[in-house]
Amino acid sequence: MQKQPTIRDVAQVAGVSVAVVSRVLNPGSGPVAEATRGRVNDVMKNLGYHPRTAARELKFGPPTTLGLLLADVSNPFFARLADRVVQEAHARGIQVLLMTTQEDDQLESERLATLIERRVSGIIATPTGNNLAIWKQLQDLGTDVVFVDRSIPSLPEVDVVSIDNFESARSATALLAAHGHRRIGIISGPAASSTGRDRIAGYRQALETAGLEQDELLIRHAAFRGSAGGDAASALLSIEEPPTALVVANTAQVTEVLRRLSHAGIDIPGTLSVIVFEDSPWTELMTPALTIVRQPIDLLARHSVQLALSNTQGKTSGEPKIIRVAAELVERSSVARVHFTK
Repeated sequence: MQKQPTIRDVAQVAGVSVAVVSRVLNPGSGPVAEATRGRVNDVMKNLGYHPRTAARELKFGPPTTLGLLLADVSNPFFARLADRVVQEAHARGIQVLLMTTQEDDQLESERLATLIERRVSGIIATPTGNNLAIWKQLQDLGTDVVFVDRSIPSLPEVDVVSIDNFESARSATALLAAHGHRRIGIISGPAASSTGRDRIAGYRQALETAGLEQDELLIRHAAFRGSAGGDAASALLSIEEPPTALVVANTAQVTEVLRRLSHAGIDIPGTLSVIVFEDSPWTELMTPALTIVRQPIDLLARHSVQLALSNTQGKTSGEPKIIRVAAELVERSSVARVHFTK
């Protein structure tokens, strides 16, 4: 089946911005030279472009609803992200339709179909990473999408808002190395996820910079749901030369990891120094208070909503945008300095 042209295709062929095409599709929304208007209309006709999204907005008015498709709101990170996205959208007079995928490809497919049926103006989503055909179909239909927290490398044309996963893991690992640790473990997300890959890459870079050996036994990937994080922690503790420090770079599994360490009688930071990607209030109330990587959820939400609305209103250049915001490494009491003797 031949790919349906999109508003970006029209803009490229006509030699104008997406905003200009949007003004042609929405009379009265802004000035357009007659020659330009004629050229854009000719291109739409030649390409066979059927602006369903634009026609819908002409009939029903400006965008009023954004779809928010998140992985799992039982994960505190996504729960807080959902709350902030709703607040950012409501401040702009926009409603939010929230759905979750539970990290399941089939559920993601079904939820996307529902959002399309509900005629949302745009979608902010945390993709599972496997429904490539559906995401491409959404683009062909002219539905604007912004990925938040994760991305799909094979869909570089989709806008992305996330933390700098590489740098956040690199800085956490570097802190442990600076405290004298040579055996540093990491528990990250699935290798197939962009967050999992990027955080492992940052970890490796920190080890290389510190001149430390990269032992593959110290690298563990864990699913975002279930007890995989606890199992990964147990596996690290059972190797012949276990780590003296650990980066838990999988937010969804932080509590599972800490539970397993507690059951094993691990003294933090006496036996094992720990840094977690988690910013819930309880991390500061623990004994010891945990050193954390704080993700700027407010900024993630604000950028996602602003970008989604700019896309639906035709105010972007048409070029995909990647917004990386810096995470903050907050030092507390769960990292100890170690001294090795020769």
